[in-house]
Amino acid sequence: MRRILAAVRNPIHRGCFSLIYGCGLRISEAAALPVTAIDKTSGVLRVVGKGNKERVVPVPKEVHEGLRRMWQAKDHRDPRWLLPNGWRTGPVAIYVLTRTFAEAVKAANLPGGRRGTPHTLRHSYATRLFENKVDTRVVQAFLGHENIATTTIYTHLTEPTRVSLRKLLDKVMSGF
Repeated sequence: MRRILAAVRNPIHRGCFSLIYGCGLRISEAAALPVTAIDKTSGVLRVVGKGNKERVVPVPKEVHEGLRRMWQAKDHRDPRWLLPNGWRTGPVAIYVLTRTFAEAVKAANLPGGRRGTPHTLRHSYATRLFENKVDTRVVQAFLGHENIATTTIYTHLTEPTRVSLRKLLDKVMSGF
């Protein structure tokens, strides 16, 4: 993820991808955030997701500081949108972000020709939470999943889960 984000040159786009990865947002949620969505005192983000449901997620300090620097830059200072488009007439367009991300993935020259989409950042967020033993219900709330089954899909992707399963199987199957 770091290699991909480092390959994004546009600060607005980099800020958006950092927010998606740091908070587990959908691209549509991140692109349309108003400046007022971040509570700078408590360091949380209010997100309106699918079904017009609101959730509150913590913003990692590094992401928050990066967004603050981006917003304070001369070419930003948009009073309404956290991630404005180039003409400052609305939020950044999802298709522009998707194209930028594809170019960044290509520029990152990932091993094995690995690919990804902006949604990969959201998947990575969930996977990191599970790897760090965050409760499934907390991950569900942060991702805005209505059904817990949607969240549990991510549990099989984590390396610690694979390692612990391997140890359990070795223990249970010993003596054959």
